[in-house]
Amino acid sequence: MPSKIVARRSPIHGTGVFATQPIEKGERIIEYKGRRRTHDDVDSGDEGSAESGHTFLFTLNDEYVIDGNIDGGVARWINHSCSPNCEAVLIEHEGDDRRRDRVFIEAKRAMKAGAELTYDYGITLGEPHTPRLKKIWACLCGARNCTGTMLKPKRATTKAGGKVVKKAGSRKTIRKTGARKAATKAVTKAGKDVTRKATGKKTKATGKKTSRTGTTARR
Repeated sequence: MPSKIVARRSPIHGTGVFATQPIEKGERIIEYKGRRRTHDDVDSGDEGSAESGHTFLFTLNDEYVIDGNIDGGVARWINHSCSPNCEAVLIEHEGDDRRRDRVFIEAKRAMKAGAELTYDYGITLGEPHTPRLKKIWACLCGARNCTGTMLKPKRATTKAGGKVVKKAGSRKTIRKTGARKAATKAVTKAGKDVTRKATGKKTKATGKKTSRTGTTARR
């Protein structure tokens, strides 16, 4: 419900998104919008460069990315936090058109008016996480458990049948659990690194989103 939130200057970084009314735990707040683009299309351009320190790209699935730079909404301004009060939720379309999968931001806990919305970006980079890159993607959330970076820890492998996402640029990713069903929409919580089995089933991820992980980008 966009009417419950507003974008304005954030003490965490640049522009942030804040509650203008109380938000309940589990409430669906806003959709992460933007143009659907293939991974190849994004990788062929300059968007989401690892050197930029910001991105509005959000991994939708292993075929498509949501580009919040084009037709994006307020959700792209939500900042990252290592102790987030929101999470990204993937709703898969009932059919086979994976461009119609959607991402929503939901509240992990109740929030009062004035609270800044945050989620864990779980940013994935193809290159090694050098001290320089960690500094470029530094986290400023101020949480007690802050890791100091928005980059998701690199994993050499995923579960059997999974696909390791290794893209040149940076993007937010979402975690998925459960399986796609023909008659119902599958709802999945949290991360931003998407892996899919060859059978079409989703695999659990221990980590988390694609552009900044949360959906915001550094500005």
